[in-house]
Amino acid sequence: MTKSFSHPPAKLCLLRLSAIGDVSHVLPTLRTLQHHWPEAEITWIIGKTELALVRDIAGIEFIVYDKSQGWRALFNLVRLLRHRRFDLLLNMQASLRATLASLAVHTPLRLGFDRARARGLQWLTTNMTINPSPCQHVLDSFLAFPQALGLEIPEIRWDIPIPEEACNKVKELLPKQQPFLVINPCSSLRARNYRNWSPLSYARIADNASEKYGMVTVLTGGPSPYEMAYAEEITRAARTNLFNLVGRTSLNELLAVLSLARVTIAPDTGPAHLANAVGTPVVGLYATSNPERTGPYLRRELTVNAYPRAVQAEFGKPVELIPWGRRVRNPNAMDLISTDEVLEKLAMALTPQRA
Repeated sequence: MTKSFSHPPAKLCLLRLSAIGDVSHVLPTLRTLQHHWPEAEITWIIGKTELALVRDIAGIEFIVYDKSQGWRALFNLVRLLRHRRFDLLLNMQASLRATLASLAVHTPLRLGFDRARARGLQWLTTNMTINPSPCQHVLDSFLAFPQALGLEIPEIRWDIPIPEEACNKVKELLPKQQPFLVINPCSSLRARNYRNWSPLSYARIADNASEKYGMVTVLTGGPSPYEMAYAEEITRAARTNLFNLVGRTSLNELLAVLSLARVTIAPDTGPAHLANAVGTPVVGLYATSNPERTGPYLRRELTVNAYPRAVQAEFGKPVELIPWGRRVRNPNAMDLISTDEVLEKLAMALTPQRA
């Protein structure tokens, strides 16, 4: 469904609560809306953690939905929006939490996903949908929202502001006058979600980067005990000295680190998409999820894609015959990725691109 506006909407609301990677995927849609409707007042309902990534974007009102508060977060949202009216809602999250949150938004036009992707009962609360597309990257599914409003997509832009104080702080932590590689080794820890490569394999990559390219490796990640223990294991296994920043950076500081790196290596995790958003080449490591759906959006040739092999081993079928986005729930699937494959992609990432 496509709707064209004779006059740009004066007030529109965008709803995407989480997660970090998906919020970064929303930014090209936001920039498209700003490009076509520069006078529109845009309100974004967003998660508390995710706000740190985008709070410095000019001209946007952010309303925080703190899911840790449970039902109180929904009641607070209802109270905040009780007397407000919008011309349009873009509900870009198909989950029950987002569906309930969307009911607090008073608007005559409610744009959501097509029926096949409108999970969490979203389809009951929308009166416009994006066009169906069964095999689409998450970022492209978000760009389908402005397309459904009759807007052409200009050059894809993220333009994430990085605070100067974050840049100054990380420069004190990073290696001086030496190029560095970022390894963000861990994805979020979820039940039966096996996305992490082995610590020993990461250590071999760090050693090679030092010996062959003279590059220091910087480890990044969150403050969870799991991530910190993982980083320590990589550090012990490596022959070269590593800069371990796991648990030592805020989200903005992480963004600054990624922006200064020559290359980032990561599995299916938010920081891979943040590095992509700031223009740093990303060597993505994918076996249990499909990088054509959730991989780094730019320079996809740098992704190590073991997903087809993992699918064949797990389901006995080629990837074309399984539902789009199905995960491989096998704890050994990431072992299909060899260090040689990653080193080949690293060499590609470090080779200057021809104009």
